[in-house]
Amino acid sequence: MGIPGSGLAKGLAVTLRTMTRKSVTAQYPDVQPDLPPRTRGVIGLFEENCTVCMLCARECPDWCIYIDSHKETVPPAAPGGRERSRNVLDRFAIDFALCMYCGICIEVCPFDALFWSPEFEYAETDIRELTHERDKLREWMWTVPEPPALDPAAEEPKEIAAARKAADKLAAQQAAAPQPPPVSTADPTDTQEGT
Repeated sequence: MGIPGSGLAKGLAVTLRTMTRKSVTAQYPDVQPDLPPRTRGVIGLFEENCTVCMLCARECPDWCIYIDSHKETVPPAAPGGRERSRNVLDRFAIDFALCMYCGICIEVCPFDALFWSPEFEYAETDIRELTHERDKLREWMWTVPEPPALDPAAEEPKEIAAARKAADKLAAQQAAAPQPPPVSTADPTDTQEGT
């Protein structure tokens, strides 16, 4: 057992210590906070990479992503080819009133069309304004920070190592292959006859 009132004395000592220190107040509207590099603020859309695969909308646990699209026929690239069809994005919206900022949509996107932006100042007075359409989501892309540089001491990714190995093997095969004899570019009619 301790001395009666020792807990109270320790608490008062902490209070007195903090009372004598200068307080640190963040003047938020005037001074922007220093956010960590992986801050989850709002989601930005890079529309050119979106193929309307619907993975983000399907995997969203809150069902807060709304996507509409239509199919377009693309003419063949070469004569004799066949026409192809592709999805064209009509609407991409995220309801941030429902979003729980889990980041699943960003992780499952196979074409890097969704990114975290550190922007957090998008409060609205009307909850219906928290549904951001694709134009607003595109604006958030300008605030997405560049990815950090790769660690120079990290090992090379397996995909790049395999591609480099295949390229080296192909170059070695081409170097080992017998070279065809040089072809003369002289015109046989240019030679003079001996008589």
